Amino acid sequence: NTEENRRSYRELLLTTPGLNQFIGGAILFEETLYQSASDGRTFVQVMNDANIVPGIKVDKGLVPMVNAAEGETWCQGLDFLAQR
Repeated sequence: NTEENRRSYRELLLTTPGLNQFIGGAILFEETLYQSASDGRTFVQVMNDANIVPGIKVDKGLVPMVNAAEGETWCQGLDFLAQR
């Protein structure tokens, strides 16, 4: 699982002919915002060109809550969203 493997997989998905007939939007990880397809277009541009609305996943994932019941989690990363 490397960044290049993830980039290649995203390119395969986002450049699928006719994809926009089945999805109207997708939420992207922050890493994806800065990646490009092999033709030089950013993935955001690839999506825009296909009339697919790109969204942004703003949290950084779930972490266990301190002093909470087992299995309870909360989203981290929202507190520093403005700096990102």
